Amino acid sequence: MPEHDREPVIVGIGESELGKAPHLSQRQHHALAAGRALEDAGLTMADVDGYFCANERLPDMAEFLGLNYRYLSGAWTGGSSFEYHVQHAAAAIRAGYTDTVLITYGSDLLSRAGRSLGTGPATAGEPATWGQYEAPYGNTTVGSYALIAQRHQHVYGTTPEAMAQVAVDMRHHAASNPEAMYRDPITVDDVLGSRMIADPLHKLDCCVISDGGGAVVMTTRERAKDLPSQPVHILGTGTAQTHWNPVQMPDFTSSGAVQAGRDAFREAGLTPADVDMAMIYDSFTITVLMLLEGLGFCKPGESGGFVQDGNIRYGGSLPVNTDGGGLSSCHPGLRGIFLLTESVRQLRGKARLQVPDCSVAIAAGSGGWLSCIGVTLLGKEPVR
Repeated sequence: MPEHDREPVIVGIGESELGKAPHLSQRQHHALAAGRALEDAGLTMADVDGYFCANERLPDMAEFLGLNYRYLSGAWTGGSSFEYHVQHAAAAIRAGYTDTVLITYGSDLLSRAGRSLGTGPATAGEPATWGQYEAPYGNTTVGSYALIAQRHQHVYGTTPEAMAQVAVDMRHHAASNPEAMYRDPITVDDVLGSRMIADPLHKLDCCVISDGGGAVVMTTRERAKDLPSQPVHILGTGTAQTHWNPVQMPDFTSSGAVQAGRDAFREAGLTPADVDMAMIYDSFTITVLMLLEGLGFCKPGESGGFVQDGNIRYGGSLPVNTDGGGLSSCHPGLRGIFLLTESVRQLRGKARLQVPDCSVAIAAGSGGWLSCIGVTLLGKEPVR
């Protein structure tokens, strides 16, 4: 088979039931999303010979799904795991180790643990490596992002109003998504008036906690010719880790998005100006500002103004998280899989809030505390 025919494409996407689904277990979310993605692709479990899964015992999960694989991977980098998976699956497909890959995620987080996850300890169990120097002081997940937000405010003068606008815009997008957890409009004043969780982050600056699952099916461009679904092309990928524990973050105003974005754009032969819409991890409003800057959509310190000028709202120069994002739609613990599914819907022209003439989308996942960044550039057509 000619080398270009082994170029990887996404041919199927699926999601389980989002929001609150107490009748589904974690594994059932995986299975439901997988079945829907394979149906979308016109394939069955018997066609899958490569399996990628985060946060599960892989062989047991593969058995649960009834898979007979020849390639298996369980890279786990938190919320960005699935962007890493796309990069690794693309390489494995090009090398001939696998022909058809299934990537799944599922979580019953809301039904199992409730809404207080982000206010719990940032390090669970016995802290490893550098975390042991942070855990005794009782920092939380929200607290770690609050430190980043405070530093961004101090260095660049970023305002609480600018961060709040991110939440307002995500809620505006969620209004078009019947599966979003929260759809009622909110204002900047609503965000700033919501309960302070960790200064300067208010309740509405923080992502929702939900149940849910998602799945992606990848195969070769040649195989996709025989399938009913419209293929979406993998144009470029990039990953980077600058730290894991917050105490080791080298610069609270920068992240691995700088390197990961640079690598993805270089591989694709594109620039940020070529991107029509973006799916950007929004665990907190500050996460979006940091990633916008790191990916090159605006200069360091200018993301607040970029957002307040209306650029990330539908109709702006870079619509972000058209499904409502983690701030309003769903966030079942790891959200990176949903960045991919919504990007594919946009490129197929089948999104609920469709960006006109969408040809290039970017999915930028963040794992940990802006620790591990995974970037995937997707296209309606191959660039090469």
